[in-house]
Amino acid sequence: MDKEASYFSSLLKDNLKFVAGMGEYARMIGAMILATIQRPPHFRLVLQQLYDIGVASTPVVAITGFFTGLVLAAQSFYQLADKGLSGVTGLMVGKAMITELGPVLTAFMVTGRVGAAMCAELGTMRVTEQIDALETMAVNPNRYLVAPRVLAGTFIMPLLTVFSMVMGIFGGYLIAVFYFGMAPSAYMDPMPMHITMFDLFTGIAKSFVFGVLIMTISCHKGMKTWGGAAGVGRATTNSVVICYCFILFSNFFLTMFLNMIRSYISKYI
Repeated sequence: MDKEASYFSSLLKDNLKFVAGMGEYARMIGAMILATIQRPPHFRLVLQQLYDIGVASTPVVAITGFFTGLVLAAQSFYQLADKGLSGVTGLMVGKAMITELGPVLTAFMVTGRVGAAMCAELGTMRVTEQIDALETMAVNPNRYLVAPRVLAGTFIMPLLTVFSMVMGIFGGYLIAVFYFGMAPSAYMDPMPMHITMFDLFTGIAKSFVFGVLIMTISCHKGMKTWGGAAGVGRATTNSVVICYCFILFSNFFLTMFLNMIRSYISKYI
């Protein structure tokens, strides 16, 4: 009985901790939105974050998209060539990169490169009492620290995702044409016929949601860091794991929801 009581007590404590964490997360988002509406952050701060999040992430996003396209094209060709379906290689690469792999892999790369650094930076500021000093000087941390990062990340994620899509399709084109000997028209021609604007909208909508999740979760975990240097490391690790889980979790529901919208539009409009 004592073991069972201890187990249920621990389970209840974990659930209450999770609910409290979600409440703090929602409160931070509300406070950030309110502070931004009252007085938007200085454009210089947003511009700096646009560079740190967007421009500095371009190489790793390009490499990820390019080699993902290479692998997709190679696997598609090897699996389909003996069935006489090698002509759909380009379509498979384009469809996968635009609707799924482009948004998800870009979100993973941004989480690992930007989200972790962002959480560690804000966490270090918290444990060294720099954020407390800002509050003492009547500077709103949500406006000065959180809002520029969230605004910049939300805006730049769709652009990074489109860049990853292009690099993936280009990588698949190179290996399909110059290694497997496909005609360029055989690779490219099926795409305009079977890839619609709604597919592109799906990828961009997912990247927008992923951008919001990555920036807000990373900032929240950084702002709530405690426990010195060990706490910074713990918060950074937790933020990356939580971001990855929420990206995969939200990706499933976004896929189902957006495809339901597609079916409704095609059926009734």
